[in-house]
Amino acid sequence: QLQLVESGGGLVQPGGSLRLSCVASGFTLDYYHIGWFRQAPGKEREGVSCISSNGGSTNYADSVKGRFTISRDNAKNTVYLQMNSLKPEDTVVYYCAAAGRGLAVVAGRRIRSSDFGSWGQGTQVTVSS
Repeated sequence: QLQLVESGGGLVQPGGSLRLSCVASGFTLDYYHIGWFRQAPGKEREGVSCISSNGGSTNYADSVKGRFTISRDNAKNTVYLQMNSLKPEDTVVYYCAAAGRGLAVVAGRRIRSSDFGSWGQGTQVTVSS
C-alpha cells in the first residue's frame, strides 16, 4: 500500500530555514509526481510545490517562489522541500501527496489537492521569534 511520511518540521525563527522530507514506502517513488501542500486551521489546503516523477519539472506557488526548493532522490524514495527565509505566515501543517504521471507538472499552473492522493499525516512548521 502506498504510504507517505513527512518529517523535518519544527520551530524556527523568522528568516530561518527548515528542510522537510517525504519518504515513500510500499511503492517505488519513480512512478509518481509528488506535491507539497499546507493547511491552516479552517482554511483550504494550499498547493505549495510539486515535482515530476523524474525531477525534470517543478512548480511553485507564488507565495513561496524564490524561497522554497523542491527536490527528490528516487534512490532514497524521498522528496525534499527546502524552506528558506521563513515567515510567520508559513506557520501551518505541511503535507506531501502523490499523483500519477498522467498529471502534467507545469510551472505556473495551480497545484490542486484534488489531483493528488495517498496523503501523509503532516508535519508542523512554526515560524516564531
